[in-house]
Amino acid sequence: MTDTISDISSFLLQLDALKSVNRRTYINGGERVENSAEHSWHLAMACWAFAELSQDTFDIVKLIQLALVHDLGEIDAGDTFLYSENRSNAHVKERKCVENIAAHPGNSIRNLVELWEEQEGGESKEAKLLKVIDRLLPFLHNITSGGRAWQENGIKKSQVLQMHRFVEHEHPKIYEWFISKVEYAVQQGWLKVG
Repeated sequence: MTDTISDISSFLLQLDALKSVNRRTYINGGERVENSAEHSWHLAMACWAFAELSQDTFDIVKLIQLALVHDLGEIDAGDTFLYSENRSNAHVKERKCVENIAAHPGNSIRNLVELWEEQEGGESKEAKLLKVIDRLLPFLHNITSGGRAWQENGIKKSQVLQMHRFVEHEHPKIYEWFISKVEYAVQQGWLKVG
């Protein structure tokens, strides 16, 4: 039993590394950047809250699991900024990291890779909701921080619209709210026109 506890402890410390992966999103109106572990927790809570509001039925346990594993690959790969040019290749290194985590002798979560693949593919209704909310949270943080990350990175309105376009199909009401906030951000000078 001591060996098992040591293995699980080692596994948990490996997961703890996600707390050291900083994102570019500012929390609390611009106080500091969040880390990927904080984002994953926030995403899990947000997905749960939106699922409870929905007219649809969701597998809440699966939804929370997807949210908790969705950024595990960043332990090795780091966070890839939403507007980064090398975004299309990020999943390769992230997948390898998740496979390594899953192979850890202390891992008792047998479907870790499958859950990560499901959220990555985005085909189940839980994964689709997760993708929408995963885009919503950094957007919300930008609104509450006066567009700090957008301004620091020279982000344009067209970039934001492009990266959030899929939300219109998946959640039209969220998209309607989103568009009104994009226009507000442009009016405030937080987003460049273009």
